[in-house]
Amino acid sequence: MSTETPKGDRIAKVLARAGLASRREAERMIEAGRVTVNGKRIDSPALNVTEADQITVDGKALGEPEPARLWLYHKPTGLVTTARDEKGRNTVFAALPPEMPRVMSVGRLDINSEGLLLLTNDGGIKRRLELPATGWLRKYRVRVNGRPSDDSLKPLRDGLVIDGERFQAMQVSLDRQQGANAWITVGLREGKNREIRRAMQAVGLDVNRLIRVSYGPFQLGNLKPGEVEEIKGRVLRDQLGLGKPAEPAPTKRRPAPRRRSPQ
Repeated sequence: MSTETPKGDRIAKVLARAGLASRREAERMIEAGRVTVNGKRIDSPALNVTEADQITVDGKALGEPEPARLWLYHKPTGLVTTARDEKGRNTVFAALPPEMPRVMSVGRLDINSEGLLLLTNDGGIKRRLELPATGWLRKYRVRVNGRPSDDSLKPLRDGLVIDGERFQAMQVSLDRQQGANAWITVGLREGKNREIRRAMQAVGLDVNRLIRVSYGPFQLGNLKPGEVEEIKGRVLRDQLGLGKPAEPAPTKRRPAPRRRSPQ
């Protein structure tokens, strides 16, 4: 029995690197029978391919891998972070500038949250940035209704169990009281669904505004709602340890056009 490692890369990784889909989405495309290798339709992602293999998706030849790119996007409230929404709500991807290539979001922000959302054309980068092992700190400015004290926020720093789900300890600092509301800065290294809102509710506080201001080394800075800005290739290489890619033309900072809500 041969124990030799197959040459090449997994087919889903190759599709993701070509900017066609995330690895998970690519696996679903394969299972749906949309991918052929050397003229043969495949239904399992457990296949390694090399540059010599001819790959098609939906009958179209797979193009050359695109250089890995990453963008900062200031997500406004009222947009969902999905490609399509079954409720007909406006999506982040429909609101992006038309010159943007196909991109995927790194994690999500819910419809009522705003601030920094990372976008990439590379499934490998998306996966690397989302891995819990990466452990990059994400910081949020959070406005809550109420008058919290520093002591009342201690359970968030210690870690909580909510409905049987363990939440890791958060970095929490009380910034200021503003009338009936208070501003709090929160840092966390995981991304459970509506984690901050649920944790605040557990200590008797209701979140009425939530803004992500950083994701690891990447900062929201002065980016205005709806604006998008590409990370320079050198910075991307330094932060993620990537090999030197070809330098694409930078995407200019500009507001994203807003589409009308479905009637």
